Amino acid sequence: MAKPRPLLERLLDTPDVARVIPQLQPDVLHRIIQNCGLEECPEFVALATPEQIGRILDVDVWRAPKPGVDEELDVDRCGVWLDVLMQSGGAVAAEKLLGLDFNFVVAALAGHVAVFDRTAVSPYTTLDGRQISPARRDQRDYSCEIGRYVVEARRSGVWDVIVELLTFLHVEQPEYFDRVMRGCRQRSNGARELDISHNLLDEGEQKMFDLACERESRREHQGYVTPAQASAFLEMARQLQLTSADPPSDNPVARAHFRTIESIRATPHADRADLQLGTSDPTSAEGDAIAAVVEVLRDAGVLEQPRALLGPPKERTSRLAHIDAFLQSHAEQEEELAFLANVLLAGCSLQARPFTPQQARDATVATCNLGLENWPTHWSGQNVVAIFQVGWTILQRDVCMHAARQLITVLDELRCTDRDIQFRLSKLRFELTRHCGQGRPWRAHGSLDVILMLDAPAWAGLRGLIAECPVLHAGIDESSRATLSKARSVSPTAFEFISANIQLAAIREFLRRLPETLMR
Repeated sequence: MAKPRPLLERLLDTPDVARVIPQLQPDVLHRIIQNCGLEECPEFVALATPEQIGRILDVDVWRAPKPGVDEELDVDRCGVWLDVLMQSGGAVAAEKLLGLDFNFVVAALAGHVAVFDRTAVSPYTTLDGRQISPARRDQRDYSCEIGRYVVEARRSGVWDVIVELLTFLHVEQPEYFDRVMRGCRQRSNGARELDISHNLLDEGEQKMFDLACERESRREHQGYVTPAQASAFLEMARQLQLTSADPPSDNPVARAHFRTIESIRATPHADRADLQLGTSDPTSAEGDAIAAVVEVLRDAGVLEQPRALLGPPKERTSRLAHIDAFLQSHAEQEEELAFLANVLLAGCSLQARPFTPQQARDATVATCNLGLENWPTHWSGQNVVAIFQVGWTILQRDVCMHAARQLITVLDELRCTDRDIQFRLSKLRFELTRHCGQGRPWRAHGSLDVILMLDAPAWAGLRGLIAECPVLHAGIDESSRATLSKARSVSPTAFEFISANIQLAAIREFLRRLPETLMR
C-alpha cells in the first residue's frame, strides 16, 4: 500500500490552490502550519494574504510565561517567520511585510538587530587632530552598512536573512525601508540614566506595550478574552455565594465582553474576519477547488477536533446529561460556552500547563454540568455563565480547598523517621496553610512532590485535586491503585474533568482514606 503524500504536498497539488488559500480562515491556515511545521511551509505562506498572515501572527508569535499572564512577543519565532518569507524571495517578503502592522514589523526586526545612523557611529577627527570613535553599546561580531544606517546583530540566528531583506527594501522600497530603520533606531538606544522618572517605560518598552494593546484589541474584536479579563472572571466565579437568596447578577467581565461583541455586530462595515471555507458557488470551478482543499484537510484530520478526555460516547451521555439537555433547549447560549472556553484558555492552567482548545471546551462543559447538578433550588433564571460559576465555586470549595485542608490535617499527624522527608512534609504543610489563607492552595504544588516518595497514586490524585482547575486522576480510584503502584510512572493524562456529584463522592472517599494511605 502506497504511503500517503504529506499534507502540504497534497494541498499544493490541488487545482487552483492559489485562489483557494486566500479564502481560508486564518485559524485553519494556522492549523495547517502547526501540522506541517512552519519551516516546511514557505510556498504555502507565500500564497496567504497579508491580512491572513497578520491574524496568524497574532497567535503564533506571542507566548505567555504561564497561563493567566500577559503574552509577550517571541522574537525568535519572529525570526523563523522572516526566514520563511524570504525563502520565497525578497519581493514576496516585502509584499507581506507592507501589509502587516508597521509597529509589529519594527518590533520583530528590532529584536534581532540594532540600528544606528552611520554618521553617529563613524570615527571622526577633531580640530586638534585627534581620532574619535563614538562609543556605543558594544561592538558586535555581525555588522554592516545599509544605506545611511549601520546594522548590528543582537541575535545571529537569522542575520543573513535580515541583511538580505533590508538590502532588498533599501533598493525596492526606500521610503518603507527608511521608516523601518528609524523605528529600529529608536529601539536601539542605550539604557537611560536613573532619575525621578526611572519607573516609567522607556521608548522601546512603551512601543512594545502599545503593540501588545493593539493586538489585544484586535483579538477582543474576534471574540478572544485577555489573560487579565479571564483571571478576573475566574476569581469572581470562585467566590459565588450559593446560600444567597438571589442568583448571581451578570458577571461584569462577561457583560463587557458580550457588549463589545454586540457593538461589533451592529457596525455595518465591522471587520469580523468572516473568512469562511467554501463560501463560493459550489457549482463553479472555484467551488470545486475549495471542495477539493476541504477534502484534503478533512482526510488529514486538520478540520477534526481531537478526542476529548471525558470517556467513550455512552459514558459521556450519562455523565453530561444535564448540560446536554440544557444546551438542546438553549442553543442560543453556545456563544456563552465559547466565551467560557476562551476564559480557561487565557486565564487558567491544567496541571501547571496551558489548556488545549479541546481541553478547555471539555472542562467548560463538565463544569457547567456540575453547576446544573448543584444549582440552588431557590434560584431561577439559569444561563450558561451563571451555571459555570456555580460549578466553578463547587470545584474551588468542595474539591480544591477541601482537599488542601484535609491534607493539612493529615500532615499534622504524619511522622516520618527520615529527617529529610519529615522536613519537606513540614514545609508542605506550611506552604499549604499559607496559600489556603489566600484561596490559592495550588501555589504549593512545588512542595507537593514529597508525597510522591510516600505513595505515587496518592500524589497524582492530590495534584489533580489541589489545582487551579481540579480534575479527577485515576490515582483516586481504589481499583486503579494497584496497577498504578506497580507502574514505574504515573501518567499525567490519566484524568477526567469533574462533572457530576458521583465524582465528588469518590473524591471525599479518597480524602477519607488519605491518612491510612500515607501513614502505612
